[in-house]
Amino acid sequence: MDFTFSAEQLEFRDTLSSLLQTEVTGERIRARWQSESGRDAALEQQLLEMGVYSLLFPESLGGLGMNTIDAVLLAEACGKAALPEPLAETMMVASPLLVDVLDRGLGNGAIQSIIDQVMDGKTQVAVAHPINPYLNFAASADWVLTASGDALYLLPSDAITMRALKSVDPSRRVAAIEFEPAPEHRLAEGEVGAALLRATLNRGGLTSAAQLLGLSARLVDQSVQYTLDRSQFGRPVGANQAVKHLLADVAVQLEYARPVIARAAYTVGVSPERADFAVSHAKLAATRVATLAARQSIQVHGAMGYTWECDVQIAAKRVWALANEWGDEGFHKNRIHEWLLQPNALLGPEFTFGRRSLVAG
Repeated sequence: MDFTFSAEQLEFRDTLSSLLQTEVTGERIRARWQSESGRDAALEQQLLEMGVYSLLFPESLGGLGMNTIDAVLLAEACGKAALPEPLAETMMVASPLLVDVLDRGLGNGAIQSIIDQVMDGKTQVAVAHPINPYLNFAASADWVLTASGDALYLLPSDAITMRALKSVDPSRRVAAIEFEPAPEHRLAEGEVGAALLRATLNRGGLTSAAQLLGLSARLVDQSVQYTLDRSQFGRPVGANQAVKHLLADVAVQLEYARPVIARAAYTVGVSPERADFAVSHAKLAATRVATLAARQSIQVHGAMGYTWECDVQIAAKRVWALANEWGDEGFHKNRIHEWLLQPNALLGPEFTFGRRSLVAG
């Protein structure tokens, strides 16, 4: 399988990365942590003008009609910037779920209007999946897609009771939610509801994995630069072999995780009915390298790595938050275990990255 990205895909990613590198600095992130809303209207407007909110909506609905592979690159860029916005979640989780609901003819006619408002940057839709104990970015949500059992509901935020909670990552304004599962808010139930929730779980797991990959790269870059700038006993800290090994271990795992996440993105887009294994593999690989990157980066920075002023703590906190989001390590290991032990499991090198593992049949 060819995992080479096209020039257009890379150009879009680089454009977003350049914007985020300029606008999302450590100083601005810390300022948003201490603000009441945690939002940046100017940045949101710039993202809107780039068209990122329309990315995965089909052209027939006025969107850009791009695919999961395109989006996973942008989610990685969001992770590398430690973006304190629900952009990746909006692109890759909420938007496709709204399209799925619309395609199935579900809802009371409000879905099209909500989609239009999302693309225009006038509303934000959050997803509260049962796998996650709390709703992320709750304070900025205008609508919430949530579930009770196998039933999927769409509610305005004022129809939900939210209890704000503290998070290890202050960028993610989380809340415990309660709502009345009224029939007028129900979109689907039974097999249809379960299928929508399963697809959403896989998209959420992929989104977290892509962001963890970007966060890992950010931590490596920051740590390498620090070891070049910081000197002890007349030479850079990075000249010590033990320090090089700490970061080399992360760099190796980072490159091993990239094709796993690319494969998961391809599977979600092409053969979603077989995405469980690929997404769980990606989430585990990304979590492993990101938690290692956080630990090694803090160690390389020494006591400075724990301070408020050091940007390493920003990425590390996001890693710790995402590690257990959309399924923790135990959940994803169990899904892989079930897949491996099923009758006639597709095992072997021809199924690892070959098209045969991704084509339904």
